[in-house]
Amino acid sequence: MGKPPPGKCFQELWFGLLVSFLLCIVLLCLNYSTSLGAKNGIDLSMSKLVRPIGDMKINDTEVSCSDRYIYIHDDLPSKFNSDFLINCKSISAGISSSSIPSMCPDLLNLGLGPKIENSDGVLANESWFVTNPYLLEVIFHNKMKKYECLTSNSTLASAIYVPFYTGMDASVHLWDSNLTIRDSSAKNLVKWLSGQPEWKKMWGRDHFFVSGRTSWDFRRVRDNSSEWGSKLRFLPESMNMTMLSMEGSLWKNDIAIPYPTSFHPAKHSEVVQWQNRVRQQERPYLFAFVGAPRPHLQGSIRGKIIDHCQASTTCKFLHCGENNCHNPVNIIRVFQSSVYCLQPRGDSDTRRSAFDAILAGCIPVFFHPGTAFSQYLWYLPKNHTKYSVFIPVRDVKDLKEEGIIDKVLQGISKDRELAMREEVIRIIPKLVYADPGSRLDTPDAFDIAVHGILERIENVRKVIREGRDPSIGFAEVDGTKFTFPDTVD
Repeated sequence: MGKPPPGKCFQELWFGLLVSFLLCIVLLCLNYSTSLGAKNGIDLSMSKLVRPIGDMKINDTEVSCSDRYIYIHDDLPSKFNSDFLINCKSISAGISSSSIPSMCPDLLNLGLGPKIENSDGVLANESWFVTNPYLLEVIFHNKMKKYECLTSNSTLASAIYVPFYTGMDASVHLWDSNLTIRDSSAKNLVKWLSGQPEWKKMWGRDHFFVSGRTSWDFRRVRDNSSEWGSKLRFLPESMNMTMLSMEGSLWKNDIAIPYPTSFHPAKHSEVVQWQNRVRQQERPYLFAFVGAPRPHLQGSIRGKIIDHCQASTTCKFLHCGENNCHNPVNIIRVFQSSVYCLQPRGDSDTRRSAFDAILAGCIPVFFHPGTAFSQYLWYLPKNHTKYSVFIPVRDVKDLKEEGIIDKVLQGISKDRELAMREEVIRIIPKLVYADPGSRLDTPDAFDIAVHGILERIENVRKVIREGRDPSIGFAEVDGTKFTFPDTVD
């Protein structure tokens, strides 16, 4: 081949010099940008700028907390919560306004109560406390403070938690004959809440609070000093909120969550250890009853239950009227030794004893649907025959037949007994409130309550998005909630 013309060589030389010059300029600019970024704490290296598409992820917290953010009204005036803790000496520890020690010792360990130091071998680990069930609202608040999806921005929240200690307030005012005083906290609360910007988002239907008492304590129908309770739940603003309490009512915005027991595990392994323990327990008694008669309650079957138990050689009776039930060890010891545990209604439809029995692996025997079946819908199997026995007693006369309880329980096959106990043991983790500073591997009673309230509020949002009236069905009365079934399985 011949030599190229001299002009063409000259053009190629200039072109090469021009490309080299431009490349130097680009490299200098890139170096300057990188230096500038480093000075400002920005990493512009290629390993950070270039990432495979499959590695592009939204922040894990944003994903897991989507539709689960909760805003706590920490700005709630202290007279509605912390002032009660400070003044605990003036607050009764129980259901009566007098003759019961103050609540101060019960507030130890974030509301779990004093730790049980010596259980005489009845309990399995150190996560047991003398817990006052009326402090459910305090326990719940302390667990909510550790909730993984809290937000300080209320506009992001799916639910608004109101840390009003309704039960502690009731312990101060519920027995006051002056209705103005009895209802003052309730009226002041809703006045404050309805004046906050969060209220106008859904007019309170995304708000919820927790009570350490039964819902009936807050549903006084008439303004008569002889009538029981405050009228908190009949105030218009309160009707727009949901209350979680140890016992629900006929109104759909009163939802039952479990009574606190004395077991508050700090680790999931403690739950498994306890389940294995009660599964292997020797149970010499066919059935047991822990409680006291209720002679002042018309229609109470407690007296008949006690008579049946004391007349049977296969029943263990612990009389709570003799102060035997202040120590959880005494209760768990009896329930551990029995196959079935009788659970008649107490001062109201429900009993903490039912949860103590399940905790001990004892199959509960219910006599009224309002004691469990129509209450704890988020927690207990819909088919109540899987974990309990139902002996319908509409009236004391239904227990007049001598030995009827023995007869029913002895007629249950061993296979069904074992299946029911296994189901009872399976649901134990769902019914305990773990230590407020811990989380279990599976949902506890608090986790299930939070999930339930978020789902309920989301359903209200769906109604609003569809252009329907959110008040319809939100706080309606369910007149059939506590009625006896036509047939018994």
